[in-house]
Amino acid sequence: MQTINLLYIITKLELGGAQKYLLSLTRHLDKKRFHPFLFTAKDGLLLAEALSIDNLAVKRSIWLERPINPLKDLFALIELCYFIKKNKIEFVHTHSSKAGILGRAAARLTGAKVIVHTVHGWSFNDCQPTIKRLFFIWLERITARFTDKLIVVSEYDKQKGIDNRIGADEKYALIRYGIDYAEFGEKDEKARRELGINTGELVVGMVSCFKPQKHPQDFIKLASFVKASLPQTKFLLVGDGVLRGKIERLIRKLNLEKDVILAGWRKDISRVLSAVDVFVLTSLWEGLPISVLEAMASSKPLVTTNTGGVAEIVVEGKMGFLVAPHDMKGMSERLVALLKDEDLRARMGRNARESLNSDFTLTNMVTNSQNLYETLLREKALPNAN
Repeated sequence: MQTINLLYIITKLELGGAQKYLLSLTRHLDKKRFHPFLFTAKDGLLLAEALSIDNLAVKRSIWLERPINPLKDLFALIELCYFIKKNKIEFVHTHSSKAGILGRAAARLTGAKVIVHTVHGWSFNDCQPTIKRLFFIWLERITARFTDKLIVVSEYDKQKGIDNRIGADEKYALIRYGIDYAEFGEKDEKARRELGINTGELVVGMVSCFKPQKHPQDFIKLASFVKASLPQTKFLLVGDGVLRGKIERLIRKLNLEKDVILAGWRKDISRVLSAVDVFVLTSLWEGLPISVLEAMASSKPLVTTNTGGVAEIVVEGKMGFLVAPHDMKGMSERLVALLKDEDLRARMGRNARESLNSDFTLTNMVTNSQNLYETLLREKALPNAN
């Protein structure tokens, strides 16, 4: 059977859901059937992990980056076109918004046989200025016309795309994020000591890139509210990014230097989650955050903002609570109730773990992705397609 040259494109290999999804898929891909290539930015926290994957050819672009820059974006497009032609790429699968637009345009220009894009949350959202939001919707509509399949990780993103006339219903395929449940759930007291958490202290945790979408400043405001009722509580924030300076200033302003732990980027997320009593998320918009799935697999109760596909996996009152974005007063009330009730935390944590079915397994994600690939190859009548 012919091996298909398959190119994955993602803007940057930072520590995020889209990146974890892509690397897990690439690592477990049938290498006898597909020869994978990866095109991404020249740096990123997970770049070393990508370079360690067997039989994966990685191209580190000097032009591809997240901020919009017309000149660099043009050079990145040219570089992509050259790479696709040089390596005889037949199948292009893009991830993340910027790479999704440039990558699919390059695939179209070079005549790639199959073009697929995974929506890890749309490039547009209700928090953007109207003109910017409409511009991104227009770009998504244009590129969807020559995209063979739009993979979504939540029903919310599918409906949002259809509502904005980005492809018809049959253009979409739902493939959930897949995680390895065996990695999560083990208690690790050593992790608490390493993080500076004392015995008996309750810990509220969040794993997030420090960017406007996640609005980590609200996590610091939440800490201030909760400390008024439960002064012995610690707040663990895992991640980094452009908002770090603003976060540090807010911590000082609210006198929380001894209460908030900024752990930076961590690759041992399962160990970090073992140190947490309640997991929170303060995002303003989402697709389906993989950090929530990881917390659920770790048997942690959740208090999160009700954004994107979160409500598809977190049932109010069963494994946690949902609050409106920016409502840190409401979030603090629910969080305090959880922190004061050990039995409630344990029950919601068990419910969270038990609610994760086969849809969210790594095996399911890889199998569904490869089955979709084969279906598209048959439709395009490529040689030796199953």
